[in-house]
Amino acid sequence: MDMPRVCVLGSANMDLVVYADRAPAMGETVAGQRFVTVPGGKGANQAIAAARAGGQVRMVGAVGADPYGDEVLSVLRAAGVGTRGVERVEERTGTAHILVDAAGDNSIVVVPGANGTLHAPVPGMDAALAGARILLLQLELPLDAVTDGARAGRAHDVKVILTPAPAQPLPADLLESVDLLVPNEHEAMLLTGKDDAGSAAAALLDVVPEVVVTLGSRGALWLDRAGGKVHVPAPEVVARDTTAAGDTFVGALAVALAEEKDMSTALTWASAAAALSVEREGASTSMPVRQEIAAFVAAG
Repeated sequence: MDMPRVCVLGSANMDLVVYADRAPAMGETVAGQRFVTVPGGKGANQAIAAARAGGQVRMVGAVGADPYGDEVLSVLRAAGVGTRGVERVEERTGTAHILVDAAGDNSIVVVPGANGTLHAPVPGMDAALAGARILLLQLELPLDAVTDGARAGRAHDVKVILTPAPAQPLPADLLESVDLLVPNEHEAMLLTGKDDAGSAAAALLDVVPEVVVTLGSRGALWLDRAGGKVHVPAPEVVARDTTAAGDTFVGALAVALAEEKDMSTALTWASAAAALSVEREGASTSMPVRQEIAAFVAAG
């Protein structure tokens, strides 16, 4: 089978993860059980998820000339991600400071570091987009870099998929180059001011042709301007760590869409990948490979 080609423009971080029974209140100290470091960042996470799901993936981004940068690049390459477009810069590699509680929920503080050095025009975009079918974008890079990437994707006739996280106002010159927006329900409501995910998804069709809203344990909802609608329920699993579940979903979705799967099949595939990831700890370390996803889907 011809491997679908996916390009990712996005952040690459080192995740500094603490596990504790609960998050502390402001001014409070709580005891943690464990601390681990795991390469992450929404861009790197989506790239690894897509590669493990069966895509031929190239990444464009930036890391520091430091040990964290070395480790991030090593993990990307081990997953099969092409890293020629990832620059080494003087700024330190970005970090994400993550607390995971006993229920598997997380809170995150991101320090951009090297990611913040990427601006338009983004080096290496044309080379990374050559032959690609899908371009994945997120909002952990400066907006001018994300917008430049989206425009490059449009110029190369590549389907542009944006994860609007962290949620922030989206400029019109970015949205005009986006084909599919994939927020979670909270991001969708923040972007639109609506108080439920369905209304928010419908409102987002005013600015993009297609929307997939991820709904956590309630699955995922797709709408398009032609009136199409698909809701896929989430598989029932016991969550240990939800870190990067959304990125796993998007990476797997990109591969399915690059393979020209219909939306119902693509959402089922992506939901299976995300479900498998929350059963495991970590970000990039939790992402399933293609055979695991296929077996999970086949088992129903």
